[in-house]
Amino acid sequence: MINDLKKDSEQRMQKTLDSLEQGFAKVRTGRAHPSILNGVMVPYYGSDVPLNQVANVGVEDSRTLIVQPFERTMVSAIDKAIRESDLGLNPITADSIRVPLPALTEETRRDMQKVARNEAENAKVAIRNIRRDVLGDIKALLKEKEISEDDERRAGEDIQKITDKYVAEVDKRLAAKEAELMKV
Repeated sequence: MINDLKKDSEQRMQKTLDSLEQGFAKVRTGRAHPSILNGVMVPYYGSDVPLNQVANVGVEDSRTLIVQPFERTMVSAIDKAIRESDLGLNPITADSIRVPLPALTEETRRDMQKVARNEAENAKVAIRNIRRDVLGDIKALLKEKEISEDDERRAGEDIQKITDKYVAEVDKRLAAKEAELMKV
């Protein structure tokens, strides 16, 4: 019973780390990467769809993304969606769309660091919430007399170790992302 709770908490914390990586992918560094445009939604026949469902997104060179729409009629809609996104990008439109990434200034790098720290803090909060939920489940087992007080204490210590491991992993990934952002 307790082992199932531990495994479940580890799986949920791992999903939080995966979500953190997706959040970090949206924080742009100085290099072009297709995941920068993952959050862009394009109007397509009356509904908003992710950009990658209406176009191929690739890297032309280290500072330029190339977006090739599946339909020629989508070029202007994709261009408008990229301009209106909060990424601060100005695409160049022809048959395909070129998205040059401006060089990051010191101020922009600091802003991106703040965004990355916010993502990391949200991940830590999620991990702590998972810990709280699991400890609550363990206390419920104790109340129902399915486990002893010693089992509860040991399980609590194990859950705390798991939590500490994942919080340390979040800190490690944040440090790597900050170093990547500050590299010129």
